[in-house]
Amino acid sequence: MRDVTPDVPVTARRTVLKYSGALGAAAALSSSLAACSSGPESTNDTGGGSGQDRTLTAVIGYGNDGSWDPTQTASAFCMAANHHIYEGLLDTDPISREPYAALATQVPKGLRGTSWKFTLREGATFHDGHPVTADDVVFVFDRILDPDTQTLAKGFFASWLREVRKVDERNVELVLKFPFPEGLSRLTLAKIMPRHIFSRPGAWDDAIKGKAVGSGPYRQTAHHPKSNTTFEAFAGYNGPRRPAFKRMNWLTIVDAAPRVAKISGTGAGAQIADNIPYANIARLRGGGLTVEGGAGMNNLFLMFNTRHKPFDDVRVRQALHYAIDTGKMVEVALKGHGRPSSSFLNEANPGYRRAGTVYDHDPDKAKRLLKEAGVSGLRIDILAVNVSWIVDCLPTIKASWDAIGVETTLSPQETTAVFTKMDQKQDYQVVAAASNPNQFGLDADLIMHYNYGPQNLWMQYTRWADDPVAKKLFKDMDQATREPDPDRKKTMIQDYIDIVAEQAVLYPVVHNELMTAWNPKRITGIRAQPYPGINLLQAKWA
Repeated sequence: MRDVTPDVPVTARRTVLKYSGALGAAAALSSSLAACSSGPESTNDTGGGSGQDRTLTAVIGYGNDGSWDPTQTASAFCMAANHHIYEGLLDTDPISREPYAALATQVPKGLRGTSWKFTLREGATFHDGHPVTADDVVFVFDRILDPDTQTLAKGFFASWLREVRKVDERNVELVLKFPFPEGLSRLTLAKIMPRHIFSRPGAWDDAIKGKAVGSGPYRQTAHHPKSNTTFEAFAGYNGPRRPAFKRMNWLTIVDAAPRVAKISGTGAGAQIADNIPYANIARLRGGGLTVEGGAGMNNLFLMFNTRHKPFDDVRVRQALHYAIDTGKMVEVALKGHGRPSSSFLNEANPGYRRAGTVYDHDPDKAKRLLKEAGVSGLRIDILAVNVSWIVDCLPTIKASWDAIGVETTLSPQETTAVFTKMDQKQDYQVVAAASNPNQFGLDADLIMHYNYGPQNLWMQYTRWADDPVAKKLFKDMDQATREPDPDRKKTMIQDYIDIVAEQAVLYPVVHNELMTAWNPKRITGIRAQPYPGINLLQAKWA
C-alpha cells in the first residue's frame, strides 16, 4: 500500500501516485500510509564504522518510493528525508513548529506588512559545490506559484503570496497579497533547490524518482526504491543545525514484524524506528528501548459520496457518526493510544475548540436520525485503505452500524486502488482512510484548506463543492484567511469548523498517537513526532 496525495489536482496526483507518495498526510494521506516491501536484504546493509564514524541506521515504516520532489510530495519517508537534505529560507522545529533561520540569516520581524526581505547565508552551497543564490530561491517559488504548474505546495502559498523577487545575488523579497504572519512557518515547505540542476529537461521527473540535491546538513549518497536511502554529512554545510552523524542509512520496512525486529533484541541492526505498533510497546520498553508517542492530527476519517443517496442527507451522515462506538475503538483497536474526535482539529492544536456538534456514541440518536430521514434497510459497503491500524478499527464501525440496522460490508484495499477509483469518479458510498496534515504544520488555516475548498480534490471526491452550504463555507474560510486580527481569525476558523462538524462530509472519527522507539544508550536528542517520519537534526551519538 502506498501513501497518497489526494489534494493535488488529478493530473498531478496521478504522477505522484505513479511513483508514490503520502496519503497524508495525509491520508496520507497521510499523509503517509505506505506499505511496500522492505527490499532486497543486500541493500539493507547497516554500514560499517565505529565510534563517531559509525553509521546511524533508522527504520521508517513508510515507503521510500514516493515522490521526492519537495514541491509535490506528501510521502512520509521522502518529506522526512528532504528536511535533512534541503533547507527553506526558514525551517521549523519538528515539534513546536516555530520557525528558525535556515538559508536565510534571520527570521523577519514586523510581519504585519506585505513585504518580507531575506538575506541568504554567506557561503551557503549546494551539495555539488555551487553557491546558493537568489536565482535559486526565485526559481522554486516561481514553480510553486505558476498557474500552469500544479503542485501540492501551491495550496500552501498561492492564496497569500503574490511573487518572490530577486534583489541581488544574496537578497530576495517576498511580496504578499495581504498581511499573513502565519505564512512564516510555511516557508519550510518551500525547499530551495538548485536551478542549474532542476531547470534541465526531465529534471522534475528525476526529482520525483529520488534525485535530491540540496544545501542541507546531509547529502543523499544512494537511493534504492522500496529498500533504503543513504546519507552522508555534507562537509560544506555552514548552517545552524550541523550534522552529528557521518553516515546515515534509512531502511524502508513497512511490514510491522520485521520493522520491530530490526530495532529490538541483541542483534538489533538499527538505533531508531518510527510507526511502532501499540502491541509491541511494552516488549520494546522491557528490552531497554525508549518508546514515546506524539499525539496530533493523525486520524481515521469517513468520507461520504454526497451524490449517492441517502448520503446527500446530512441526517444520514450524522447518524452513522453517532452510531460508532469510538470508546471501544480507542480501547480495542488503538490500545488506548487515541481519543474520539471532538473537532476536526485534535485537542492539542492551538486552534482547537470543542465543535458545536460532537459525535459521542449515541445509537438511539442515530436510529432517530435515520427514521427522520426516511431511511430503512440501508446497506453500506465501506471502501477502506488497508493501513494496519485502520483495518484494526473497521470491525468496530461494522459492529456499530450493524447494531442500528445498517447492514455493513468491509472492503479494505490498497490505498492507490481506493484513490484511483476516486480519480476515475467511480461510484462509492463511504470511504474510511487516514490523514495527518500535521506533516505540513499546525496552522489551522492550512489544515482546513488542505481538506476543504472549491478546487480541492477531497471535495471533488465527496461531490459536495456545489452544495449551497459548501459555497458559504468556502467564502467563510477565505475571509478567515484574510482576517488580520489573530484572535478574530482563530474564532472565525473555529466557527466554520462547527459547520464542517455539523455537515460531516469528510470528518475524523478518532485521532491517534504515533509511536517512535530508539535506543537511548546509542543516540540522544530524539523527540517523538506526532506525524510520520523522524527528524535527526538535533540528535547525536550517546
